[in-house]
Amino acid sequence: MKSEIAKFKINEEVKDILEMASKVVIPKSRDHLLSLATCGGQSIFNVSYEVDNKGIIDEATVTKCKNGVSVNYLEEYMRRRDPDCMVIGDNKNTDKTRYKERFNADFEDLRLETLEWLKKQELIVMPLIAGDDEYGYEALLICPVNAAFFAAGLADLQGFIPKDQISNTFEPKAIIYVAPPFRHTHFEGKQVVVHNRLEDVHEVFSFNLYPGPSAKKGIYGVLLNMGELENWTTVHASTVKITTPYDNSLIIMHEGASGGGKSEMIEDVHREVDGSILFAQNTESDECIYLKMNDTCELNAITDDMAMCHPELQNNNKLVVKDAEAGWFLRFNHITEYGTSPQHEKLCIHPQEPLIFFNMDASPDSTILIWEHTEDAPGKPCPNPRVIMPRNFVPGVIKKPVEVDVRSFGVRTPACTKSDPTYGIIGCIHILPPALAWIWRLVAPRGHANPSITDSEGMTSEGVGSYWPFATGKMVDQANLLLEQIINTPSTRYVLIPNQHIGSYEVGFNPQWIVREYLARKGSAKFKDEQIEKSRCSLLGYSLKRLRVDGYNIPKGFLQTNYQHSIGEEAYDKGAKMLTDFFKQELTKFNTDELLPLGREIINCFMNDGSVEDYIKLIPMK
Repeated sequence: MKSEIAKFKINEEVKDILEMASKVVIPKSRDHLLSLATCGGQSIFNVSYEVDNKGIIDEATVTKCKNGVSVNYLEEYMRRRDPDCMVIGDNKNTDKTRYKERFNADFEDLRLETLEWLKKQELIVMPLIAGDDEYGYEALLICPVNAAFFAAGLADLQGFIPKDQISNTFEPKAIIYVAPPFRHTHFEGKQVVVHNRLEDVHEVFSFNLYPGPSAKKGIYGVLLNMGELENWTTVHASTVKITTPYDNSLIIMHEGASGGGKSEMIEDVHREVDGSILFAQNTESDECIYLKMNDTCELNAITDDMAMCHPELQNNNKLVVKDAEAGWFLRFNHITEYGTSPQHEKLCIHPQEPLIFFNMDASPDSTILIWEHTEDAPGKPCPNPRVIMPRNFVPGVIKKPVEVDVRSFGVRTPACTKSDPTYGIIGCIHILPPALAWIWRLVAPRGHANPSITDSEGMTSEGVGSYWPFATGKMVDQANLLLEQIINTPSTRYVLIPNQHIGSYEVGFNPQWIVREYLARKGSAKFKDEQIEKSRCSLLGYSLKRLRVDGYNIPKGFLQTNYQHSIGEEAYDKGAKMLTDFFKQELTKFNTDELLPLGREIINCFMNDGSVEDYIKLIPMK
């Protein structure tokens, strides 16, 4: 083992951990990791730790099943990402809360205490690549052996380097340390992830075992920090190639806050038993609107959540992206019964190799069914059931860089009615001028009933790029990067798509599935003047006058919600005011001297209730 560790170019502190640990395991293969996750194949393995003054605390159970392992946390709180889990341990530039501010102590003391604790453990030490193999960064995971499910999950998400493939030049630019007991001894049971940006390495201290804030978003934070230093970014987006029945193709990249429909954009449309699509159901009258689409487009997934926009990929015309992950953390709360998503049922029930599931109810040696979700309480299923799907297991996935034709932005919206006006006024699709598209990416509304995080009441901002919860630096720097990106890619177009509700109708993710079909058949998001008109709310850019797909006309009330009888202009205007007031509140923080001059002009235009034409003057639509 010492010969393998000797290959790592690591500092003396890390060497001491590996030399003093009672055992060090460097994974040989994916099968090796899955075996470690169940402690050699136990039916049910309890992941437990001895905690000072609290005794043994069970954190999770790992159940060995036919199609993988099912990981379940004992606490309901641990089944979703806490949006306030990140703190910064260093003194470099940041707009995030520093460890010292939140806990009134210097992080270095806890850092050294954590390293000492790791020296006394049996450890997994796993080399990996953070981001794409070609443009990513060497990284290292150090975690207790009994948390092997965490290591296996990270290995699938980012692609680990097996023991016999470690090079003599391996020099990690990032290290994730996992120390679960500290959640109880230092943080009152809360999820806390500390980013500590040293000169030679970006440290991520995960004081909990839910992979969302650390194995998933922690690595995202590393990539954002690297990009910030090198003047590029990794956007929070799924990307899909859509090929029509007539072999025309279009590439859409769908961005948005957690729950904004990124994974759903690369899913097949959900159908009823008879093959029809339940497009919408009125929340007041229960009226249902069905669509028939006999010939839908072929989908080839490209990215699921993290799209790397490395400068060496760009062509100064359209945005070029490549997947920053080796596997995808798919959420299945919307899959509640057999037949909802045959595509995912096949992938998960009969996988090429065993998968890692989270918050799924399963017995030993059973088949994990993706519509059987762990219950947070009797009759209350966990809203965040997940599976980690290695990208190579997905048929037809595209691994090479692609040019993005359309960037869509997804927003979770509540129902809006005359009796209860809300911001749920967004139509099925809105065409955004580039300047407005940038504003939506600054505010990134988290929206209605978010299933992925612990606080989901009302509308809040996910923050710049919708990836701000994972970034470690300054908001204005990311705002400038996104603005420069939009300016430098004039041939990529922008649209806005809601999910969950359009006005008084419940629609789920149908809008983006229908818009996806429509734009692919149309061939672009370019429209003639006679096809569009200014939205009643200027923040929504342009609305379509007509949307016809596969022979069916979408009712006008779904394109401009003020035409719905249950809303009307008065309720619409109240909802529009809620939306614009919220945006004005959130945009104020960006309007500083550090923002690019054009950015300040765009924000001032919004603050002065500018028209759609005003935004086009600032950045033309080409």
